Amino acid sequence: MSDGPLLIAVVGCDGSGKSTLTEALQQWLEARQPTATCHLGKQSGNLGRMLARTPLMGRRIDRSIETRSRQAHKSANPGLLAALVIYAFALRRARRFRRMLKLRGEGYTIIADRFPQVELPSAIDGPGLGTARRRGLVGVLAAAEQRLFRHMVAHAPDLVLRLNVPLDLAAARKPDHRIETLARKIEEMPRLRFGAAPIVELDSREPLDRVVARAQVAVQTLLDQREPARPSAAA
Repeated sequence: MSDGPLLIAVVGCDGSGKSTLTEALQQWLEARQPTATCHLGKQSGNLGRMLARTPLMGRRIDRSIETRSRQAHKSANPGLLAALVIYAFALRRARRFRRMLKLRGEGYTIIADRFPQVELPSAIDGPGLGTARRRGLVGVLAAAEQRLFRHMVAHAPDLVLRLNVPLDLAAARKPDHRIETLARKIEEMPRLRFGAAPIVELDSREPLDRVVARAQVAVQTLLDQREPARPSAAA
C-alpha cells in the first residue's frame, strides 16, 4: 500500500455499473477530502459508437475501427495500420494516466474507472499488441506499448472494486455493444489480479444502494488503516 492519497480502481465489464459506482463514491468521498475520478480505459468503443452516429461515413468508420482492433488483438502478425490504431489508443490511455498521477501528487484521492493490466496479453484493459510478434515496425510498436503499460501498472491501486455482471444483464444495459465482446470481457475479468492489490468482489445484480454500501465499507476500512494509531490513555 502506498503512503500517498488512495488510488481506488473500479473494474468490470461494460454494463457492470462502473461509472455509476465511481460517481457515487466520488460524491461520498469528496465531502471529506479532495477526490477526483479518472477514466483509464482505451475508449475505442466509445469513439467508434460516436462516429457511427455521424452522417454518411459513420458506420463504415465504426466498422473499420472495430475490425482493425480485432485484427491487432487476435493476430500474432497484425498489419501496420491496425498496429498504429492500437498504439494510438495506448498513447491516449498513457496520457490520461499521467494526468491521474499528477492529480494524485497534488493530494487528490483517485477513483479510477477501469485500470490497465499486463497479466493477460490483448485482453480487457491490456496491451492491444500483447500477442504480436516482435519483428519489424509492428514489433517496435508492440515493444513501445508494452513499456507504456509496464510503467502504468507499476503504480498499483490500493484497492480494486470488481463489479461482476452476467452477460444478459450487461447486454440489456449496453444494447449498442457487441454481444461477443461483452462475453469475452466477462470471461477475462475474474482472471485479473492487478498485482498484489486487494480486490473486493461486488455483484452488479444487487440493488445499487447495497453495492455502493459494500464499496464504501471497503474504502472506509482502508482509510481507517491509514489513520495514525491513537495513544492509549494513561493508567
